[in-house]
Amino acid sequence: MTETRRAGPLFLAVGIVALEFAAAVTGFVASSLLPIVAADLDARNDLGLLIAGSTLGLFVALPLASRVLGRLGPRGTLAAGMAAYLGGLLLAATARTAWMFALGQFSAGLASGLLAIFGISSAIRHLDDRLRIRVVAAASAMWIVPALVGPAATLGLEQLVGWRWTLLVPVPFVLFGRLLVVRAARGEPSTEDGQRPLAKTLTVPLGAALVVFSGGSWPLALAGAAITVAGMIAILPAGTARLRPGTPAALGAMVLFAIGYFGADSLITVLLTSGFGVSLGQAAIVLSAAPLGWAVTSLVAAKFTSARFPVVGLGMTALGTAVLTFGGSFATALAAWAVAGIGVGLAYPGLYIRATTAGSSGFTAAELATAVITAECVGQLLGRAVGGALSSSGTGLFASYALFAASLAAAAYAAARRE
Repeated sequence: MTETRRAGPLFLAVGIVALEFAAAVTGFVASSLLPIVAADLDARNDLGLLIAGSTLGLFVALPLASRVLGRLGPRGTLAAGMAAYLGGLLLAATARTAWMFALGQFSAGLASGLLAIFGISSAIRHLDDRLRIRVVAAASAMWIVPALVGPAATLGLEQLVGWRWTLLVPVPFVLFGRLLVVRAARGEPSTEDGQRPLAKTLTVPLGAALVVFSGGSWPLALAGAAITVAGMIAILPAGTARLRPGTPAALGAMVLFAIGYFGADSLITVLLTSGFGVSLGQAAIVLSAAPLGWAVTSLVAAKFTSARFPVVGLGMTALGTAVLTFGGSFATALAAWAVAGIGVGLAYPGLYIRATTAGSSGFTAAELATAVITAECVGQLLGRAVGGALSSSGTGLFASYALFAASLAAAAYAAARRE
């Protein structure tokens, strides 16, 4: 029994790290293939549809995750999640239209959300702050190998077997990580305190969907953004929208960071190939720069923690993203995106720990898990939806990147509001 208890945190930590590696592989495959998929599906004006589907699915799943877990148990939830993930990925790989591709990505994102709260709340319960920050650093390091070889390998494999088969590359890594997390956390009593109000939570993807499907209609896009923000305020802990010092401000910084960084990351290959005329191969190299900088810097930041790291790091990321808005050459883009990634590596470990530590706020582990996933997912959803909508309209990619840089600067301000 003692050995089993000791093995639980180890399996959990390894599972979380393995899932981050899977996320890295998935991210590089998706971003590298985006211009090719958009061209093949004649979806250059539907970029929001292509890039927001998985995040929409993830967010729809979050209020359902604890309910499904309570009804099906860990094994049943894993089986349901894997079925939805594989089915969605196969649908995306065989898609003939942008709508079919988005529906497949939606299903894959839905599957990811089924186990998201389960794994992270277990990490908060069983891993102390010192171990958690090491797990965050190790998870960040999982982006190093994919950053070095992922884009080139993806494009090479796409030339060999086509983008549809290449889209299936992440499957074994996702399966391995999910199995480890479920094995580590099985036997835990189900908890109701992580359940989210269903109607309030679903207003977030509803609003984002309005932005994605606005078709260039600014009143509809603005209404969708307003609904998303209202839903976010309703489900995040009190004080997050006001950036109240402590955990709420850290969660607010996570939202703003995710809007800026993940929005910029999702569109960077399109920005460079369509906006600046850079080759797809060079765009793939730039794509790797930020995750590589993030991964390497996180290893250092985890050892030499400082309360100033989140503020300084997010400021660097804002600066790098702003330079991308105006810099047109391959060399400028490479340097700017590398600086942005180094900034994230400096900021993220400390910001994540601050956002998942209750302090004097009295949050439970499940509430913290719910809040941090919500913060990142809302940010990703808004960044990708708004960025995709702007990029598909006459406003263009450059307005999107100006918005992303402004969001990251605001994140740096929020990170400075400590207790």
